[in-house]
Parts: sequence; structure tokens; C-alpha cells
Amino acid sequence: MESYASFNDGKSIITLSEGLRSATENNRLIKIAFRNKEISSADVLVAKSRLFPSINATVNQTYLSYQPGARFDSLHVYTDEKESLSYGINLYQTVYDFGSNISQYEASKTVLDVATLDILRIKNIVALDFINTYFDLLETEKMISVSQREVESLESHLKVAQSLFAEGVITKNDLLQAEVTLSDARQRLLTMKNTRSINASKINNILARPINMEVHVVDEPLDPHTQEGVELEKAWEIAEKQRAEVKIIDNELRIIDLEKIIKKSEYYPTVFAQGGYNYTENRYLLHEDNWSLIFGVNLNIFSGGSTKAEVSKVGYRRNQLLEQKKKLIEDIQLEVEKGYRDMNNALEKIKATKDATSQAEENLRINKIRYEEGIGTSTDVLDAITLLAKAETNYYSAVYELNRARAGLLFATGSDLVSVYSH
Repeated sequence: MESYASFNDGKSIITLSEGLRSATENNRLIKIAFRNKEISSADVLVAKSRLFPSINATVNQTYLSYQPGARFDSLHVYTDEKESLSYGINLYQTVYDFGSNISQYEASKTVLDVATLDILRIKNIVALDFINTYFDLLETEKMISVSQREVESLESHLKVAQSLFAEGVITKNDLLQAEVTLSDARQRLLTMKNTRSINASKINNILARPINMEVHVVDEPLDPHTQEGVELEKAWEIAEKQRAEVKIIDNELRIIDLEKIIKKSEYYPTVFAQGGYNYTENRYLLHEDNWSLIFGVNLNIFSGGSTKAEVSKVGYRRNQLLEQKKKLIEDIQLEVEKGYRDMNNALEKIKATKDATSQAEENLRINKIRYEEGIGTSTDVLDAITLLAKAETNYYSAVYELNRARAGLLFATGSDLVSVYSH
């Protein structure tokens, strides 16, 4: 089902929650990860099969050129048929192998757990990419609105300047200044529109939709309660418990421990039982069929030191994983701290720019009146227009920086982004 609503004008509106669901369902990286999980599921069945007996059945029809027999001086005695049928069924079961087969089975289940965690990891990466692109698109649209208002203000100012120039109140230089500033603002507006098209294409790419498909997004109010009041040290603890990457390494360590059991079992014998029924068509034998039951032990006496080397290799691999886990936790802590600092920085920026827009609007209003009355200069009006555009730009940049920082912090602490942003 499409994650957007289509309207009569042919445009599609995508909300953040709907887009996230669609992105994590349709993204090709996630589909690839699901195939890995299916492969791991099949490996579990393969490993499980070793816990059950192996049963083999055979049927043979034999044709010989000469009938087998033996010679006792002048006496010839046949020992087998020239044509014969034989069949049998045999069962083999490992009775005890010092934990090798069961450890292989447990290891395969743990690999399946790793594949499941990897899907969650990739989902969150895709979700974060979508969220950042979504807010980039929203920010670009706000910047387009700011640029459009700036162009409109400059156009209005140019009309006033042209009127005053016609009356001989201002010089040609003031008129040229207004025209050049308007041209520059129009170029910035074109750049913003181009950036918006690129961000829309990125959204379509993440959602696996046609690149040029029309995209309209809905502004998302920031939830002030999420991650509110969480201390940095507490965020580190949450990340270490929740991040899929840490859980994956913990599972890989468990796999390593199971592999050590598997390798060490080669030092010990394997106890097995074998039984079956066999029939061979031969009227020269006392019994053409027979039942069998065998209990046995297999033990590798010498393998050139390969078992010892394999056990050592597993130990080295475990030490390597432990170092990787330490490095991973340090990297995650840096990631969490960055998100935490970025979020606080964005909050401070919003506080600093909150009232700047209204102040810039009032400044522009005053300078327009002064200019129209012949008291102020064209430069004062142009500066006031630029100042208002800058104030609005700074405010919107801080707002969407906060949105992205919040998503980054949630990702860094291992939160399920789809669940957090679902409504």
C-alpha cells in the first residue's frame, strides 16, 4: 500500500510517519537484509538435522556375465546368483559427541538472531537517512518562502525607488542598487528551488519511487518531551543497552564460545549407533536377509595439530571481538555526545533567534516609512530587508537543526525511530 495520499491535483503528500513506514518496508537495503535472515533460517534447519538420525535406503538389481562359484578339485559349487535383487535400510545416529552438534545448532540460532538484529540496525539507518532528508526538504521550503518574501519586498522597494527617481528625489545610483539587490535575491531563490528539487528526488529514492515524482511534505512539530532532561551519562547507558550493533557483537561472542566447544569436541571420541535391515537375493546362502545393530566409537588420534590450531584461532577471534566491542562503545559514546551537544546548541540558537524576526520586521517597517518620506536612504531599506531575511533564515535553520539533532540523538541511543515518529 502506498504511504502517501493522492489528491485531485496529482500531487502526493507524505507525512513523516507514513514516509518512515514506507521507507523501511520498500528500501532495497532492508530487503537484502531480509534475504540474509532467510538464509540463516535455512542454516538453522541444516544444523538441527544433525541432531536426528540419518536414514538411508538402497535397492539394487545385479546382472553378471558369469555366475559366481568356487572349484573344489573337480567339483564346481555356485556361491551367488547370476541375477540378483538386493535392498536395505540403514540408520545412523550420533549418541554423544561432547556437545558438537548441539553447539552447532545453538550457534546457527544465534546467527539468526544476529541477522534479525542487523535488519533492525539497517532499518534505523534508513529511517535516520529519511528523517534527515525529510527535514532538509522542509527547511528548503521554508528558505524558499523567505526568499520569495525577500524578492517581494525588494520588488516593492524598487517600485518606490522608480517612483522617487522619476520625481527626481533620488539618484540613479539608488535605483541601480535596488535593481542589483533584487537580481541577487532572485538568483538565490532559483538556487533554493533547485535544492528543493534535489531533496525531493532523494525522498523518492529512499522510498523506491520514481525520482521525478511530485513530493509534498507536512511540517512536523517538535515533541519537546522526547529526550528531555536526559543526562549525557544516562544517554550513554541507554545506548550501550539498546544499540543493535552492541547486541550483535554480544551474539557473535556467544557464537565464538560455541565454536570453541565444537572445536574442542574433536579431542574426544564420538559415540554412535547404527542399525539396519538388508536383503540379498541368493538361494545359496542360509539367510538371504539380516538385521544389524552396531554401537561404535570414532576417535581421531592425530590430525597434525590442526585441532589445537583451530581452538587457538577461536580464542584469538574472541579477543579481537572484545576489542571491537570496546571500540564500538567508544564510537557510540562519541555519537551520543555529538547528538546531545548538537541538540543543546540548536535549542540555544532557537532562543537567540526567537524574537529576532519580529524585531527585524519592525526595523524594516520603520525604514520603509523613513525612505518614503525622504528621511532615510535606499541602503537603509535594503539592509533592513536583508536583515529580516537573515533573521528568518537563522530561525528556521535552528528549528530544523534541532529536529535533525533530536533524530540523531535518538538514533545514537538505539531508539526505534519508526516507533518514535509514528502517530
